[in-house]
Amino acid sequence: MALSPPISATLVAPLLTRRMALRAPQSSDLEAMFELHADPVANRFSPSGLVATREASEALLAGWLAHWEAEGFGYWAISNRTRPDGAVGNLPSNVVGFGGVMRRTVDGVSDLYLYFRFRPQAWGQGLASEMALAALKLAFDGLHLPRVLAVVAPANMPSRKTLERIGLLLKSSLADVPGQAPRLVYEITAERFATLPKTQPAPTPFGA
Repeated sequence: MALSPPISATLVAPLLTRRMALRAPQSSDLEAMFELHADPVANRFSPSGLVATREASEALLAGWLAHWEAEGFGYWAISNRTRPDGAVGNLPSNVVGFGGVMRRTVDGVSDLYLYFRFRPQAWGQGLASEMALAALKLAFDGLHLPRVLAVVAPANMPSRKTLERIGLLLKSSLADVPGQAPRLVYEITAERFATLPKTQPAPTPFGA
């Protein structure tokens, strides 16, 4: 399915949800990215394993920044809105995770993909679904794109339940990682999203 042309890099401003600030990642987020993606607990279902070096994290972050530069949107750095003193800030720096939607090519299929990964300390609070609903609203209501996909390991039940609770449907599977079980492809279309209630689902146990 063809996607629309690149979006202006000035279009997508930082967003605030009820509990989180969602902004474009910055070079200063490298340490938070490395800590999260090198954490064996947070990445227990990652088919590609850990991002085990800072150099690998630098390459990953560079790709995300290039996507923002080219498209005007991409994966967010996710922070708590409430500071330790209880004040609410617009762009706090206490990053608890990364996620959002980004154009990717997976097993030859180029499309818009939803992604999220949170620090284990932030699990069980429904943050992934809160962020994902904001990402879907951006994709469909802001960018007017036709569909969003997500790829998940079959054993990753917390993420699968989160995807299903926000309206994604299991579409197919793909065997894109040698030696690993085929991953599952979930999909939600703009038409389906428009019919769903935009209420916050219950938190997923043992997941974000």
